[in-house]
Amino acid sequence: MESCIPVAEFGEAWPEGVPVQIHGKENDEFFDEDLPAARELASSAADAELFVYPGDQHLFADSSLDAYDPEASALLMERVRTFLASV
Repeated sequence: MESCIPVAEFGEAWPEGVPVQIHGKENDEFFDEDLPAARELASSAADAELFVYPGDQHLFADSSLDAYDPEASALLMERVRTFLASV
């Protein structure tokens, strides 16, 4: 959530059959740096999903921070719960 490291940092490709989700805000200055890696992962792995939410807050799912976005956080949690129930 809110970041993505290039797959090449860990190996040649994302492991086949291992699902993954990437979540971040479209104008988050930190996630912007990771977005190319997130797009590459999402396009190269069969079980990858990239979710980009409107806004610019980093760590938007942390309710203890001013950046907290309750609507985006609720959608993120719904997607994560669905993801976890499917694996």
